[in-house]
Parts: sequence; C-alpha cells; structure tokens
Amino acid sequence: MNGTNTGRVKFGPFEADLHTHEIWKLGIKVKLVGQPFEVLAILLDRPGQLVTREELHERLWPGDTFVDFDHGLNAAVNKLREALSDSVETPRYVETLPRRGYRFIMPVEKKNAAVAETSVAAPLVAPPPDPAPAPIPNVAPPGFVAKPDAVSSTKKLPRLVLLSGLFSVLLVIVFIGLAWIKHHDLDGVPSTIRVASQRIRPLTSLADETSEPAFSPDGNYVAFRRHSDKPGVSGIYVKAVGSEEVRQITNVAGDCCPAWAPDGQTLAFSRFAKDNEIGIFLAPARRSSEMPVEVKGQRLNLTLHGIEKHLDTHGLALRRGELAWAPDGKSIAFSSTSGIALLSLEDSNVHRLTAPPPLSEDWGPAFSPDGSKILFVRNGANDIPQELLSVSKSGGETIQISSEHSRILGPPQWSMDGQSVIYASDFGSHPGLWRVSAETKDAPAQINDSGWYPAISRRGYRLAYQRITHSLNIWELPLNLPGEEEPRKEQRILISATSETDQGPGPQISPDGKKLAFMSDRSGTMEIWTSDRDGSNPVQLTAVANAGTPRWSPDSDAIVFDVGGRSGAKIYKIKLGASEPQLLTPDEYENRCPSWSHDGKWIYFASTRSNRYEVWKVPSEGGTALQVTKEGGHAALESTDGRTLYYAKNSYANPDIWQVPVNGGAEKPVSPRVHPYTWASWSAPDRGIVFAGPSVNGRPMLHLYEPATHKLTDLGEINTVPFWIGVSRDARTAVFDQPGWQQSQIMLVENFR
Repeated sequence: MNGTNTGRVKFGPFEADLHTHEIWKLGIKVKLVGQPFEVLAILLDRPGQLVTREELHERLWPGDTFVDFDHGLNAAVNKLREALSDSVETPRYVETLPRRGYRFIMPVEKKNAAVAETSVAAPLVAPPPDPAPAPIPNVAPPGFVAKPDAVSSTKKLPRLVLLSGLFSVLLVIVFIGLAWIKHHDLDGVPSTIRVASQRIRPLTSLADETSEPAFSPDGNYVAFRRHSDKPGVSGIYVKAVGSEEVRQITNVAGDCCPAWAPDGQTLAFSRFAKDNEIGIFLAPARRSSEMPVEVKGQRLNLTLHGIEKHLDTHGLALRRGELAWAPDGKSIAFSSTSGIALLSLEDSNVHRLTAPPPLSEDWGPAFSPDGSKILFVRNGANDIPQELLSVSKSGGETIQISSEHSRILGPPQWSMDGQSVIYASDFGSHPGLWRVSAETKDAPAQINDSGWYPAISRRGYRLAYQRITHSLNIWELPLNLPGEEEPRKEQRILISATSETDQGPGPQISPDGKKLAFMSDRSGTMEIWTSDRDGSNPVQLTAVANAGTPRWSPDSDAIVFDVGGRSGAKIYKIKLGASEPQLLTPDEYENRCPSWSHDGKWIYFASTRSNRYEVWKVPSEGGTALQVTKEGGHAALESTDGRTLYYAKNSYANPDIWQVPVNGGAEKPVSPRVHPYTWASWSAPDRGIVFAGPSVNGRPMLHLYEPATHKLTDLGEINTVPFWIGVSRDARTAVFDQPGWQQSQIMLVENFR
C-alpha cells in the first residue's frame, strides 16, 4: 500500500481502494463486496454530508433485476456496519438520519501521488493530471536536403510517414466501426434499445393510497385507483409517464380496476355500490374534453361531469372488479359469479367462457397480446392452491399454466411477447412478483419481493406494480378455549410501530407469562427486544443487526435467535441481562428459526447443511449439530410434554405441519386441516397446535387443533392475515403482528423484458 492510487482513502484504522473495491483494517484485508461496498464508496465521496435514501436508490438499484429497495438498502448498510464494527446507537463511521438517509462522520483522508489531504467535504477522487505536451514530430520541412551525416537518420522517413498515415486511417476506420457496432446490432436496430438496464422508481407519490395500475396501449399513460379520506378525491386517475401531473377521471370511492380501450380514448372500470353490487362503466380517458365511444352502434359523448355509460351484463352478476378489454376493442372480459365472461360491445351479448368447479372461483382475466386467449386465476374450494389457467376467447378447454400453493395478488399479466406470465404471489416470505413460462412447465422464477397487482405495457418495455409499505404493531387476543362459555374478547394493541419493514416483529410470550420478546428496527437495525407482558418497559437485548425469530427458554431466562450475515445465518443464545450472545452454529450454512426443547437441553433449528432445509438440533450449551428430519423441515417446535416435534414442511406460504417423535420415528403430516398462512403463524402450547388460517367466510381466524382428539376449534377472528403469532403456554392468549400505518404507491420499471 504505497498510497499513490488516486482511488484510495483512509479513515480511522481503515483504508479503502475505491478503484479495486478492496478495504483493509490495519493492513489486514476485510471482506466487503457488492452493494455494501458501493454504499461505503458513495458515503466516502461526500463525508460529513447527508446522502438520502433516494440518492442511494438511484445509484445502486438501476440494474437488470429489481428488488424491494428498503429491504436491500437496510441489508447493505447492516453488512457495512458489521464490516466496520460500527454501532447504530453510538456510531463512529455511519450515522443514520431516520427516514432520510445516512452520513459518514469519521474524518476522511484521501491519498494521491502528490499530497495527502484531510477532508470532510471535498471530492475524494483527484482529477486526472494534465496531459504531457505532445512531442514535436520528426518530419523534414519542404525543400529540406539532408546533409551526408543526416542521411542515415532520414532515409527511412518516407516509409515511416506512409506507414504512420496508413495506421491513422486504419484507426479511424476501426473507431467508426466500433462506434457503429456499439450503437447497432447486426440487423441495424440501435443496441441501446436492447441492452439498456432496468430502472425502478415511484410512479405515484401522493399522500393517498394508489393501486391497480393499467397501461395505455402506447405505454405512455397509467390509469390507477386512488383512495382518499377526502370527499370527491377517491376514484380513477390517469398519469403520464415522466410527468407529475395527474388527472381525475371519476370521483366515486367505489370505482376500481381500470382497463383501457385499444384506441387509448376510453377507460372501462368497475363500480362497487353501497349494496355491494358491481357494475361495469365506461368513461373518457381525458377529463377536459369530450371523447366519443361507440356502444351498440350509438356514439356517446362521455365526460366526468356528463355521461358515464353503465354497461348491461344481462343479469350475469360480477363477483369481482377486474376487467380486461380485448385488443380488437370489441369486447370486455370480467369475473362473474359463474366464471369468466365476455361482454360484446357490438351487440351487448354476454358469453360465459369458463365453468369453475363447485365452491371454486375464476377471476382476474387478461387478454394475450394477440387477443386469442384469456389468462385468469382459479381459486380452489379451500382457497389454496390457486391455478393460473388460460382459455380461448371463444371458450372451450382450459389449459393450466401453473399451480401455486399461495395467494395470487391481483390479476396475472401476459409478457409483452406472450411467451410468459407475470403475476404477484405471497409464495415467499413477502408478496412479490414472479414469472412463469406460458409454454413449458418450468418452475416460476421470482423477479422481486415487494410487488402486488402487476401491469405490463404493450409498448415501451415497462412494468408497473403496486407496492405496499407499512409499520407493524403487536396485537393481543385473549382466546376462548373449547368448553368455555365466556363471550368473545376483543383484540387490543400492545406495542405500536415495532418495525417499518415486513421483517418483524415475531412476538413471543415467555413461558412464565411475565415477559414479551420481539423484533424491532427502531434503533436502526433489526434487533431482539424484551418488554413486560403488557408491552411496557421495552429493552433492547441485542446489538448485532439482522437479528430475528426470538424464542424463550423453558425457564424464561434466555432467548435463542438467528442472525443473517454475509457468511450465512447463525444461531445465537443470550441470557437476559447479558452483554454478549453465545454463538451456537459457527459455520457458513443458512441456520434459522431456532427453538428450545422442553427440558432446555437442545436447540432445534432449520439448516441448509444437507443442501435443503432440514431440522437439526445442537446442545444448548454448544456442541455438534445432529440432523433430525430427512424429508424436509423448517421452523420446528417441540410439544410441551417433550414427546413430539412439530415443524413446517417448508419455508413457503401455507405450509403443511408435520410431526416426528422426539426419540425418533416416522415423519408424517399432522392433519390436512392444519395449514397456517406462513411457517411463523403457528405455535405449540399445552393444548396442541394453534395456527392462523382462513375461516369459512375467508377472514383470518385463529384455530386450535388437538392431536389427541383431532378436533379443530375456532378461537377468535383477527383483522388481517398475520405473518407471526405467539401463544402463551396455557393457550389462553395469542400475540401477533398487524399493520399500523400503511402506504400504497405504484412503482414503475423501465426496460422490463
């Protein structure tokens, strides 16, 4: 390290090379790569100054794939702090300005060949040195006659001049050729159109919730739904891509699900009336001028303040609001109470295309780019699984594209070329966008982890989707156990705003019923916290970043948890009041979701050390890990009598719950009726298994399954599907996550292929 590289900077005991992306601490190389190093480089470029989250978004996430920015940035900053051994509470290097961004607070020394300079604001990379003066060419002037002693040095000059000239011409030709190749493909189409990287940014930034995007046929406008508490503000809106101006099309709060006519002049939408009846309406796509549209051969002038045409579906009621306008403009597909139906705009006839099985539902139609097929979703009798199907626009046999053991969130969409399908699903830990081939049986591929309700433009290579962000609160619900005649008790909030990401809070009640453990990022990183049972007196227990899944020891004196890191996730144990946790899995596998045995001697956890998640266990004081399951397993919990180990079969949505005897034996499902929403929305108290799942009316319900009697009892209804639940040992109280404040906005992805 000679300090001559203009890309090297020094701060404290660290020295970083911004050119080679290397960093050393006291001469020893530190592992820091990818986006965490990019964050460091950006902060070092502006020491002492605020770098906003939006700036980091623009510079770090314009790549060929897109992810949830909040999750990605939080993870990158956490890894950076881990490499620098920095603290959120008492930072030495990276200071967090809540909800705004970050600032590098350590003095920075930039190093170059001429001078070492200390700075907290100046640019860190020195400008390139001035070019050296060009040498005088060795060319004889006109009429020059060499003296005899100069002949030997000049007799080869004409050949050198000729070669030099030819070489210059060749360089020019090569330069022009490379420039043309760089700008064009072999077929003459500019290559910048094809290789441009994807860019993600918010399309809407209104204070109100915006959702359900739909592209105009040319891809330059997006219609969407706006929901507001202010009178007359809710309704259908249109916004031009690249402009901040929005225009209101309708002003009814029950309007949703816009769909464009192929000519871009008219919008179809659904309107929910107070009696919950749903109607299909037409309105012009522009508010300020009248737009003609033909319906049953009549030309009508439709304006916001004039006529909104209500289409007659001839007694075939709508079940949901999603609509699709055929590419030829002649019909609109909708979700009826008896399947996908097609409403002709030429003769007003209604033709039913699909006939779902009893207790099933078809919804979310979308026309293929050529208009020959309609894509839709079919919910089964138990809501899960959900199928992606297609049918000819004239009806007939349906073709299965994919079957998802999860909820599909909004209508699926054909890709621009019609070769694949883009859809939103909660198949992973969070709602996200997925792509699956429409022709082959390939497994779906996830393309982001924060998307709902996708929309694909037919021109312009654009994708829009709904992104929901919210804080998470911890709620409590007293449970009515079987045989108790007490009236239903109301749920109440215990702790508000534990997290501003979808990671928390994972609440757990201590076995003695006196404490609560949970996850929170209120300190800047996700940590384990404890509080009194009612949520009072919260105390931060860890300071490790990326901590999760807390579980109490049987004596309520210690907590085991996992920590995500650059070298795999690890399992730690910490005693209440201790300053440092104990590492239990010193390896580089993914080790997650720990829990205790009933006697406190073992820690169960899920690990990928056998190339997929299986349940393992390690002595609670540390030692060699032993494999428990052989056929897949995740998030294990031992029964309170110590006889049975229950576990989720996988880490996806709606997993089966399996069991295996603690002392060894066959692995088998608990019951086909036990299907929690997630691997974390169930518990194993004294009475059996308590889990969050759908009720008969589809609303989230807490259920009790008693293995001894195979009896399933409803314990209480909750407002929103939780990711986490914790249940007291006596099964009389449940704690779970529910959204607090919520924001919904539409995101735009440019150059989406």
